[in-house]
Amino acid sequence: MELLLFAFVVGLTVCGLTGSTMELVWGRKVAFAEPYVSPSNVLRSLAVTAGAGPYMLVNDALDARRQNRISTVALLSCGCTAIAWSLALGIVVLAIASWVVRLLGFPA
Repeated sequence: MELLLFAFVVGLTVCGLTGSTMELVWGRKVAFAEPYVSPSNVLRSLAVTAGAGPYMLVNDALDARRQNRISTVALLSCGCTAIAWSLALGIVVLAIASWVVRLLGFPA
């Protein structure tokens, strides 16, 4: 349980840092829209979505709820998806970090 909680916190941290950095660079709120996600730059869009996706999802869901475009149940569903996404992101980041540490030959 502790390892899952740690992975979730790592994912949340990566997501927050990535999203906040993107907001500072582009000067706009992070969302599934231009300039962050575009069909002309698919690779960049995938990288941005992988790193800041939960942040983007929550921003879009909160905006939609404020405008009454989605229900409270849909908002909760988006929140649960963002939590699962953050956990998955943390697991991937920890796996990559572990792989890099082994690749560089540091003691485990």
